[in-house]
Amino acid sequence: MPPFIRDHFLQLPRDVLAAFGLLSRIPVPFAPARPAAAWAWPLVGLGIGGAGAGVGFLALAAGVSGGVAAVLVIAVQGVLTGALHEDGLADCADGFFGGHDRARRLEIMKDSQIGSFGALALMLVVLARWAALAGLMAAGAWGAVIAAAVLARAPMAVLMAVMPNARGTGLSASVGAPPVGAAIGAVGLALALALALAGWVGLVMALAAALVARAKIGGQTGDVLGASAVLAEVCALVAAG
Repeated sequence: MPPFIRDHFLQLPRDVLAAFGLLSRIPVPFAPARPAAAWAWPLVGLGIGGAGAGVGFLALAAGVSGGVAAVLVIAVQGVLTGALHEDGLADCADGFFGGHDRARRLEIMKDSQIGSFGALALMLVVLARWAALAGLMAAGAWGAVIAAAVLARAPMAVLMAVMPNARGTGLSASVGAPPVGAAIGAVGLALALALALAGWVGLVMALAAALVARAKIGGQTGDVLGASAVLAEVCALVAAG
């Protein structure tokens, strides 16, 4: 095997570890963030979504109501990600709707405190996610539950690849823009997994997830990326229902 091909295959496990190290709180061996590892981000969704679906399945099997089981799914996924994406959604809502210009929006988004717009956005999104999850689990559509988490990670790679960083600092800037090929790989992997998990409804879910990749503040930030993941997952869950 030629050395460059061997090196490429040896790098794949490192990319997966780097993806989990960046997008989750799951303990992994030291794996510094790598822009080229963006192709593996949907695999983080596979792990997070699979863990949440597993807990939901066990809860229903134990006789827990569908509504409570959906709460447990959301809680497990939030713990595994450190609610990183939800934090980005709240910051974006406060900044986009509370600031009168780009500079003020970025200033508000940098503030760690959650304002009224952020709180309302979190409430609405969690309610929509809970309702969609409860319906899908009641129908036994476990593949769709996992596929939504997979698809949610692809828009982040696309936004980072095609949009400049709006602030020049923060997590997104420190990671760097992934190559276009890595972003395309993320989309392709997410679509393939969604089709395998949810059948042709995976295509509908993918289209719904793609609609959120339009954040415009002169570029992207870590908060914008997090918000895109949350909104993509909600759109995918609703589309699957």
